[in-house]
Amino acid sequence: MGKYVFAYTGGGMAETPEAQEAAMQAWGAWFGGLGSAIVDGGNPFGASTLVKADGSTSTVKTGLGGYSIVSADNLELAAKLTSGCPIFDAGGAVEVYEAIEM
Repeated sequence: MGKYVFAYTGGGMAETPEAQEAAMQAWGAWFGGLGSAIVDGGNPFGASTLVKADGSTSTVKTGLGGYSIVSADNLELAAKLTSGCPIFDAGGAVEVYEAIEM
């Protein structure tokens, strides 16, 4: 069993309190459906900056919105776990990365 990082990209924040509550319920239901595959539900990201080797900083342009960590037998199965993710309904996507044990 390996660990995989779901990096959420794109999408948008719900604008009304009702839409925000519906989004939270959708995320809760989706996470609930993943069951024991969830290692760390993760968090959304806030402000960010890109730091270069010379110490200079600039605005990050990757559009990462948050992360979660799941457990799966391989990358293909981890990718299948993204099915039904609420980020898709908001126009976003999920990047799936294998976390290499060191």
